[in-house]
Amino acid sequence: MGPGQTRALAELGPRFVLPYIPRPVDLLAAFTRRAPLVLEIGFGMGDATATIAQAQPERDFLGVEVHTPGVGALLKRIGELGLTNLRLIQHDAVDVLQHMLAPDSLAGVHVYFPDPWHKKKHNKRRLIQPGFVALLASRIAPGGYLHCATDWQPYAQQMLEVLSSQPALRNTAADYAPRPAHRPLTKFENRGLRLGHGVWDLVFERGDAAVHAP
Repeated sequence: MGPGQTRALAELGPRFVLPYIPRPVDLLAAFTRRAPLVLEIGFGMGDATATIAQAQPERDFLGVEVHTPGVGALLKRIGELGLTNLRLIQHDAVDVLQHMLAPDSLAGVHVYFPDPWHKKKHNKRRLIQPGFVALLASRIAPGGYLHCATDWQPYAQQMLEVLSSQPALRNTAADYAPRPAHRPLTKFENRGLRLGHGVWDLVFERGDAAVHAP
């Protein structure tokens, strides 16, 4: 952690980091307004998260990340950009979804470049699994969306299979979607694209069917 991240944690953490609590979060108290809420899971160092929140001031964004340097880095960006529509939770995403977010409460979910766990024996550790997707779908409001992106083709194929098998979700494309305008290109992604590496986006929408979380 650099000094800027450490200072941001100390100065901005009390305002922008919500403590984990095993009950539904009071979104009105957290954001001081009512607006469509978008959840991002695993925001890393938070550059894309801050860019998206700055570009969509009419929406509120909740970022979940377990690593302290990433939380500190995003807090620093919040301060630099003067963002008011972004809050963070430093905790496991499954707990947050199960206990802090009510059913049908999310306008959207972003899962960008999660760990691919590329060794076959580790594939079961991947985030996008049927049970987790069912939990996500139950928290997304009808008409809301789930947007995943990965630069690992075998994981993209698994994501497509898992998401397509969730009856509450509908693919907005024939298979993989063009990169939506709201997802900015990262430096890492730009470098990979120059080297000929692929990136796969998947955008699914929640239908009207009820979803029962596992």
